[in-house]
Amino acid sequence: MSKTKSIFYCQNCGTQSATWLGKCNNCGQWNTFVEEIVQHSSKKENAVALSGQARLLSEISEQSINRMDSGLVELNRVLGGGIVPGSIILLGGEPGIGKSTLMLQLALGMKNTKVLYVSGEESSMQIKMRATRLKQSNDNCYILNEVNLQNILAHIEQLNPQMVVIDSIQTLQSSVLESSAGTISQIRETASVLQQFAKQTNTPVFLIGHITKDGTLAGPKILEHIVDVVLQFEGDSNYMYRLVRATKNRFGSISEIGIFEMLQSGLREVANPSEILVSHREEDVSGVAIAATVEGIRPLLIEIQTLVSPAIYGNPQRSTNGFDNRRLGMLLAVLEKKCGQKFSTNDVFINVAGGIKTEDTAVDLAIVAALLSSKLDIAIDSKDCFAGEISLSGEIRLVSRIEQRISEAKKLGYKRIFIAGSKKTNPKTINGIEVVYISKLLDLPKCLFV
Repeated sequence: MSKTKSIFYCQNCGTQSATWLGKCNNCGQWNTFVEEIVQHSSKKENAVALSGQARLLSEISEQSINRMDSGLVELNRVLGGGIVPGSIILLGGEPGIGKSTLMLQLALGMKNTKVLYVSGEESSMQIKMRATRLKQSNDNCYILNEVNLQNILAHIEQLNPQMVVIDSIQTLQSSVLESSAGTISQIRETASVLQQFAKQTNTPVFLIGHITKDGTLAGPKILEHIVDVVLQFEGDSNYMYRLVRATKNRFGSISEIGIFEMLQSGLREVANPSEILVSHREEDVSGVAIAATVEGIRPLLIEIQTLVSPAIYGNPQRSTNGFDNRRLGMLLAVLEKKCGQKFSTNDVFINVAGGIKTEDTAVDLAIVAALLSSKLDIAIDSKDCFAGEISLSGEIRLVSRIEQRISEAKKLGYKRIFIAGSKKTNPKTINGIEVVYISKLLDLPKCLFV
């Protein structure tokens, strides 16, 4: 006989308690505990037969994994070369960012693969309207409107698809539990069953997940542990560009990014994002510098825009978009200490053009150059770019993959690049582009504005 009991779960962190608590002892949030009915099986029902025997690692034969081509080069790059059979992939992002559009394009683009697209949020007519807008079709793509997990598994057994897309995991509900859809116990149960299905049948499963107001994936943290890959679909609603980056990947690197452009006809892959992210102006303006960055193995040139103006309303403002605000404070402190440039009475604003968010420390030199340009109101040559990390001592440190950055700058027509090093021992030109070596931050204004 199965037994039912009530357990209280924290909706924020997943902590469970036998009684209701006003404040969670784990995450410290108030009024987050909700009651859920959990059904436990008896010990006899839990007894299972052994499905395999333990083997020595040396006895296990290596087999090459044939990844499935998703039809999207940018997505293949983030996944590590394609979709691994039997993997379970979680895609998270803000509402309206384009998660369903990306997954529908994936399903429609895999012409030779039988795909089952399960939607618990949209009707079949709505999905058909989106497919018409995308101007794509696939005779092997099946649409199912269902939220009951057992019914979904029955349709999967009947169709025997080669790939399954669930939109979204928060809408599924298992009849084993009496709690409503979207609760912690339902998300954990449905994700575990889908993981077991993916591993047993060697069928890849994509899960679309909601995120909370603080930007984290909704549901218990165990959801991210269950899946093989966690993809974050991000972008600024004011811009048309979308980035896919992996925060967890058991089959590849987590440093790769894929870039898409949101159009009326769907998401378009951006093969050369540097040309789009850098503005082409007829004349030079102050406060703008070009940074040569690297995301994964892909070099990118991004535009850094800064504005330094006298603080009129009391305390100076420090505002950043696409860059860490705390690192900006560190760079301003180094500029005041080592270069004698005072920013304590100025408002400082930084924006990375195109809605891109960067964590590459190689943009430090470009940000400092743009700050000096805005403060002195002297424009930087539009054919100059920068790549260097700034230390607390005011020294400029050499960054990794400098040759890739230089090659990307040369390809886009830049004539000069500022990097760390000594001009006495290094070549003056690399790959046909002039290289300016700077070892200390104090020397930057002399090399830049003289």
